Amino acid sequence: MLNVAQKKMPLVRLQKYLSQAGYCSRRQGEVHITSGHVTVNGETVTQLGVRVNPASDRIAVRGQIITTRSERVYIALNKPVDYISSCKHANARIVLDLIDIEERVYPVGRLDKDSQGLLLLTDDGALHQRLSHPSYDHEKEYEVTVARPISNGALRKMAAGLLLNGVKTRPAKIKRTASQQFRITLQEGRNRQIRHMVSKVGGHVIRLKRIRIANLKLGNLKEGHWRFLTAAEKMALLKA
Repeated sequence: MLNVAQKKMPLVRLQKYLSQAGYCSRRQGEVHITSGHVTVNGETVTQLGVRVNPASDRIAVRGQIITTRSERVYIALNKPVDYISSCKHANARIVLDLIDIEERVYPVGRLDKDSQGLLLLTDDGALHQRLSHPSYDHEKEYEVTVARPISNGALRKMAAGLLLNGVKTRPAKIKRTASQQFRITLQEGRNRQIRHMVSKVGGHVIRLKRIRIANLKLGNLKEGHWRFLTAAEKMALLKA
């Protein structure tokens, strides 16, 4: 029988505690519990109904003591196609449907519904405002696949800047990776900018994936999955 002390702080479900502490999502916490990875006061817990006292109980996952998180939340998500980068959108799937934590987070910037890849979400309003402001020159890198082979001349034109709605795009870094694929790095984020740029040189985008925002990389994060940023990633973003 677990010795779960009851002090002033209310009891919470164990999987919810793991989520609040920033260790994993509630669903991932349930997997850890049923797999026998979690101990409470030194005793292994495998049932999902156990409640713990955050003020007094010692919770560990595979021997690692888990303490509650008091700082802001920063999340990297691999957004799938057909999800809206919004907190609310009638009759549509939104990116928040993919994240099961207690804290309310907001997407920083957007990926259109037809695009996929790295999306940053946070409850840090100051960082959200700074990263979303046009004057913040952070880089965003994308993998682009087009319907037909694209010429070197077309890539050079996009890199140099194109007129879109009467305003020239800023110079971009472009690297060809295949006859119908290239990587492009921007320091601005107009609505559907890459798609409009490719259309301007006679092409058509069939796949657009963001793989980097400033120092934050998508890496091997699976589509539809998310993770908390590491301490080093948070520090680099906050210093930028």
